Amino acid sequence: MNGTGTLKRIAVLVSVGIHPVSGAPRYSRNDAAALDIARKLAKTHQAALEVVHAGDPSNPALTDYLALGAERIDVLACGDGDDAAPALAKRLQGCDLVLTGTRAEGAYDTGMLPYRIAAALRFPLIGSAVDVSIDNGRVAVRQFLPKGVRRRVDAGLPAAVAVHPLANAAPRYAYARSQAGSIVPNPLAAQADLDAAQWTVARAERKPVKLAAAEKRSGHARMLSATTTESRGGSVVIDGSSVEKAQVILAYLREHQLIDY
Repeated sequence: MNGTGTLKRIAVLVSVGIHPVSGAPRYSRNDAAALDIARKLAKTHQAALEVVHAGDPSNPALTDYLALGAERIDVLACGDGDDAAPALAKRLQGCDLVLTGTRAEGAYDTGMLPYRIAAALRFPLIGSAVDVSIDNGRVAVRQFLPKGVRRRVDAGLPAAVAVHPLANAAPRYAYARSQAGSIVPNPLAAQADLDAAQWTVARAERKPVKLAAAEKRSGHARMLSATTTESRGGSVVIDGSSVEKAQVILAYLREHQLIDY
């Protein structure tokens, strides 16, 4: 870090995404948004921009980030069972602003990498960023919160920011840039994760679809139910045989057209 609170070095961490249909490797949408925000900040503040990836330098998804505007990608050698956080934190020493996506796209990714890197660097971390700006040595972020709520927070530089998927960014793909950029392997390698042997990795499975009765009330009635406590009807069957109870459930499913037999 430069110690003056000015923005001189920006680093963006990029990961490999997964196409939702084919499952082929591609750029991560979250990281692409972080890259787009970082490019604008670097241009505005005349700062150096560094793009860093931990993984396989030959992965074809990395060329997508070149096409999205990264002039060079530094790759730290990292296998599936390695812990990339310590190596990334060492590589990011001296950066004034670190941008990442909120999480990767590998189904069960924990989203803990930004927190671990911020802790290792002793940077404040601001998550779920929709837009990012720098003013007077401080990073100002508008956060995405549930139910459409937004919150403005800021922190002093150096800092780390995790970008939300709905960030105000529109990355543009250009094939010519993918040919002009370069992917450079870095001799700094990740360490083996001692806990990796205890995990079981498998493809994500489709979750069962929950049966829900169609809402037949008016809009006014639904708005009132949001502010008051009311009984939604239904029946509780305690007495009777298992066959009679099953008949009640079957009648309910037929009434609300949840089954057609």
